[in-house]
Amino acid sequence: MIDFMGKKKIYFTISIVIIAISLIYSFIFGVKLDIQFKGGAMINYSYSGDINTDDVEGVVEKATGEDVSVQKTQGNINKLIVSLPKSLSIDSQKKMTDEIAKAFPSNNIVLLDSSNVNASMGKEFFAKCMVAIALASLLIIIYVGFRFRKIGGISAGAMGVIALFHDAFMVFAAFTFFQFPINDNFIAVVLTILGFSINDTIVIYDRIRENEKIYGNKKELAEIVNLSINQSLTRSINTSGCGLLVMIVTCIVAYINGVTSILTFALPMIIGMISGVYSTICIAGPLWVVWKNYRAKKLSQKTGGSKPSSSIGKIKI
Repeated sequence: MIDFMGKKKIYFTISIVIIAISLIYSFIFGVKLDIQFKGGAMINYSYSGDINTDDVEGVVEKATGEDVSVQKTQGNINKLIVSLPKSLSIDSQKKMTDEIAKAFPSNNIVLLDSSNVNASMGKEFFAKCMVAIALASLLIIIYVGFRFRKIGGISAGAMGVIALFHDAFMVFAAFTFFQFPINDNFIAVVLTILGFSINDTIVIYDRIRENEKIYGNKKELAEIVNLSINQSLTRSINTSGCGLLVMIVTCIVAYINGVTSILTFALPMIIGMISGVYSTICIAGPLWVVWKNYRAKKLSQKTGGSKPSSSIGKIKI
């Protein structure tokens, strides 16, 4: 049996170090925001054959004098998505389209549509995304608090949400490290990881509740949580392994075919899923034990300094 509780300080330190390095990296190299959040122009083209997005970026940057991002999607219609940090006039857009068509004559470049996004609209969209994440976190705390109310569900939900924020930050770190623009893919990955991770955490909490019924005061709280994590370990790894395998294959295929819109989803998903397994096993449960022991100690001090109880049921929050 692995002693997760005995190594909790190591796990906490690893997470803190990774978060600190990611923050320093983001301050040094900056965070790329897509036009959904900062405003700008988005132009969609159809194309045929194979085309290199880096080459397209070079042509567009030369034509507009702006830093650009080019992604491509493949399906019934192969599309190039060109994102620019500033709005374009009709004349500028026509000039850019002519330059792209001239540079890639064999790819049948055709303008599909274009849109300018106001910076204030981008900020509003970002605010709505943050509200969605905050609301999801609140609902998770309420749900876990109600379902596991007999073992102190509110605190279990709160520690689970802290682990989720840990995972969300790891996704942010992945976008920053790989210099992917923060866009709707980022929000989609974060919300997907929230659901993925909390599901694993709930399985462990359910095991803790069952073991508390079996062992009660016979085992320390840390022992019960450690036992529950070990009992759920195989299930968590198997479930996550299947999901990771799918994402790795998706990532490889997207990279080979140069489909950056899928790559910027699949690669952060891999990081997020790995973080989800790690936080479920090494962060949520051990952090909850630290909180419960802290509450027991405080209660003991208020009641005259008697030895704090380690039973789960004694401390409900």
